[in-house]
Amino acid sequence: MKEKSFQRGIVYATSFNSWATSVPKLLDSCSLTNRLENEKIIVIKPNLVEDLPPPITTPVELVTTLIRYLKRTCRAKIIVAEGSGSIQYDTLHAFRKLGYCKMAGEEGVELIDLNGESLERHHKKECKRWPEMYLPKLTNKPFLISVPVLKAHSLAGVTLTMKNMMGLAPPSHYRQGNSWQKSAFHEQIQEAVADLNRYRTPDFTLLDATVGMPEAHLWGAHCEPPINKLVAGYDPVALDAYGASLLDIDWREIGHIRELHQELGIAEPLEIQEV
Repeated sequence: MKEKSFQRGIVYATSFNSWATSVPKLLDSCSLTNRLENEKIIVIKPNLVEDLPPPITTPVELVTTLIRYLKRTCRAKIIVAEGSGSIQYDTLHAFRKLGYCKMAGEEGVELIDLNGESLERHHKKECKRWPEMYLPKLTNKPFLISVPVLKAHSLAGVTLTMKNMMGLAPPSHYRQGNSWQKSAFHEQIQEAVADLNRYRTPDFTLLDATVGMPEAHLWGAHCEPPINKLVAGYDPVALDAYGASLLDIDWREIGHIRELHQELGIAEPLEIQEV
């Protein structure tokens, strides 16, 4: 994994008007083009935990707009990669059902199911939940852009950018029995998500907070009124702390954010730059 270089504690946010106008304005404010100048490969990681439509999953329109922005502003190869958690179908089904296959053909980008990718074994003796971790080789060196959606989670409290990294976890090592593809994470989930991010956390995040789900990640009410924001930044801890606040959740109540505060980023104080 590349050495991290992000703006600690800084979060960029903008009111949502349309994908075509709001996404470029937000990304320009982050100076993302400068950061990507020497990158050869960019991996975009949406949240497609199931084949259910937004706001449960990342809208294909948001990813399309991000891809078009990247193609205009850098020369890197662009890959969209996800590892769905469903036990009923593979990630390709979710890609197809949610419009990603059609988009990939039109935009000339590659779709990859991370659940079947070649793996690398990693070790960190300081990690208590995962002292050994298997992760896809694909996500090790490229610039990794996480594109999660704003949601509460029935077990983890929230599912934002750091929990979005669970899509990287291969079922061959993190599925228990015939359960959900990443079900080993359900045991000590806060410690599990924290350790995962110690191995691989996003280089940049573009959070879809246009709607928001305040009760759970697969069901329940939508935020009313809708949050109507897009949020971005390089610090995953700051992004998740701010995202939690949009759901009226104190980041200190979320174990993985609390544990990684001052280690992988800063949850407080935050500098919110409205653009």
